[in-house]
Amino acid sequence: MSSADGSVARGFARRLLGVGLAAGLAAATIALALTDRLSLYIHPSSHVFAVTMAVVLLVGAAASFALPLGAEGDHEHGHDHDHGHDAQPGRRGAPRAVRSAGAVVVAAGGVAATAVTAAIVLVPPATLSVELALSRDTGSAPLFQGADAVSLAATGDTASFGVGDWASVFATATDPEAFAGDEVTLVGFVTPAAAPGGGGDFALTRLVITHCVIDAQAARVPVAAASADRRSLDTGQWVEVEGVIRDADGRLQIEARSVKPIDEPTDPYEY
Repeated sequence: MSSADGSVARGFARRLLGVGLAAGLAAATIALALTDRLSLYIHPSSHVFAVTMAVVLLVGAAASFALPLGAEGDHEHGHDHDHGHDAQPGRRGAPRAVRSAGAVVVAAGGVAATAVTAAIVLVPPATLSVELALSRDTGSAPLFQGADAVSLAATGDTASFGVGDWASVFATATDPEAFAGDEVTLVGFVTPAAAPGGGGDFALTRLVITHCVIDAQAARVPVAAASADRRSLDTGQWVEVEGVIRDADGRLQIEARSVKPIDEPTDPYEY
C-alpha cells in the first residue's frame, strides 16, 4: 500500500470514529424524538435541547466531508518532517513505540465506541425492568420531592399527583389524618408489599426520572385490596388503582375500590 493510500485509510478511520459515530447517535436521537420514544431515555424537558444539538451535529458532520480524506494525515506528516531535525537518531525508536501503543488504544476505543453506538441504534428501546426498580427501591421517597408535594396535598390540589408525589406525602406527612379520605386514581406496576407492618397488601410502584434513565428512582405506595384482586395480580403487572387514602394505625395507604390490569403505558415513567 502506498503512503497516499495509507493516509486515506487512516483518514477514513478517523472520520468513522469521530464524525461517523457522532452522526449515528445524532440520527438515533432524532428518530427517537420523531417516534415519541425519546422519553424512554431522557426527561421530556430536555427533548428540545437534545434534538437541537443532534441537528447541529448532523450539519457539522455533513460539512466535514468538505475536508478530503487523508488531509489530517498529510498535516501530521508535514509537521513531523518540519521538526525532524530536532530528533536525535538514538531516540527515534521511543516516539515510534509510543505512537504504536497509542494506535492500539485508539483502535480498542474505536471498537468499543462502535459497539455502543450500534447497540443504541439497532436495539429497540425498552423500559427499565421491574427487577431494576426493586433493586433501586431504598424504602424512602424519591429525592427532589417532598415538602412541595406535601404542601399541595394539604390544600387538596392533587389532581396531577402521580405515584411519586403520593410516595413523598406518605413518607413525610406529619398529620396523616389530614389526607384521609382523598380520592386517587393512580397507574403503576405491582411489587410486593413492604416488610410486615409497612401497610398494604401490595405496593403500587413507578420509576421517577429527574434527568435521564440513569437517575431513575423507584417510588411506591401501599395498597390494600380485596382478596380477589390480590390473587389475580403478578409482580410487574401494570394496573390502574382507584380508591381512597386511609390512615391505618398512623400509616397512610390506599384502600382500593378497584384494581384494573392494564397494558404498560406508552410513557411508563414519571418526571
